[in-house]
Amino acid sequence: MFNYKYLSREHLEGFDNYKYMSKDTSPLSVYVMHPFWNKVVELVPRWVAPNVLTFSGFLFTVLDFILLSYYDYDYTAASAMVKNETVVEPLNGRTEVIPQTLWYFLSVFLFLAYTLDGIDGKQARRTQTSGPLGELFDHGLDSYSVFFIPACLYSIFGRLDFSIPPIRMYYVMWNLLLNFYISHWEKYNTGVLFLPWGYDFSMWASTFFFMWTGVKGTGYYKKYIFGSYTLANAFEWVIYGTGVFTNLPVALYNIYLSYKLRTGKMRNPLEAIRPVWSILSVFLVSSVWVHKSHLVEIEPRGVFLLIGTLFSNVACRLIVSQMSNQRCDAINWLLWPLTGSVIASIVFPGYDLAIFYALTLLVIVAHVHYGACVVRQMCDHFRIRCFHIKQRAD
Repeated sequence: MFNYKYLSREHLEGFDNYKYMSKDTSPLSVYVMHPFWNKVVELVPRWVAPNVLTFSGFLFTVLDFILLSYYDYDYTAASAMVKNETVVEPLNGRTEVIPQTLWYFLSVFLFLAYTLDGIDGKQARRTQTSGPLGELFDHGLDSYSVFFIPACLYSIFGRLDFSIPPIRMYYVMWNLLLNFYISHWEKYNTGVLFLPWGYDFSMWASTFFFMWTGVKGTGYYKKYIFGSYTLANAFEWVIYGTGVFTNLPVALYNIYLSYKLRTGKMRNPLEAIRPVWSILSVFLVSSVWVHKSHLVEIEPRGVFLLIGTLFSNVACRLIVSQMSNQRCDAINWLLWPLTGSVIASIVFPGYDLAIFYALTLLVIVAHVHYGACVVRQMCDHFRIRCFHIKQRAD
């Protein structure tokens, strides 16, 4: 079932010659988090494989999403008036409320995910098990986590009063996804991963928001900052202000420098922008669907899950290409069932939800299959095990 060979011989040879290069200039990361992680990793037994830490951190973000899906599937729980976990004034007869104690757990789980993501590489170097698989596994799961975290944060504000509607959250989500993609497209052309400052600050901010919501409740955010602008609007502005509109110019400048100094991959312009088409096509077709239907209003959490999974698959293939120094696909094959689903839902609007659920299931299964097969193929190639450290003879 998981023996399909997604990687060509050229991919595997590229991984054989791969060397990780990155630049991290974030003050929070350099002066606070790395010293902290250096202490934490010493508490981890040496027999624990780095990929176990990576996967455990990812599962904590998934757990946050699952818990909030249970309590607030449609993003309306935060619109009930809450005081000490008791509904004072139900909204439209609803009595569903997110327990304030849950926010503490969400905060702890997110910080654990952040910490585990920070120490997995250190554990690899500590146990002398660093390699391409670990980096691919780490960044591949990160590409999925990018959607889980904002999908959880949206529950703080909800979709109704004093908040932003799901269609605007859809574009906020895409801003964050594209921000991640730009960094790896930048590496595809420069050979260097320039770690954005926003990652560490966003993880700290998200952890704080969950903790603060546990203290104050979601009702705390139901207020205007000035005029008709709310805290949710401020959240939206900050995301756009610190996302693509700031990251893209920096990435373009770094790519320009790599050409000027001849330190990058030196691809011709059409090859350099080749990875853009795969993500742009998925974004455009998905956006047509949400505007031609009411899916994002009816199933906002499901729509976020679908685009998050589609994005992760596109991003993982880019990461594989840039690590193995191979040509990136211009079109992701999942674009075709996505396009077919959009056309079918427009022609047969009565089956819109059924088509959406079927596509979401297909995309999740396809992405899990791709990830599992690639990991297995790399394990076979390097003669290692993903979640086990091979004992060395003394």
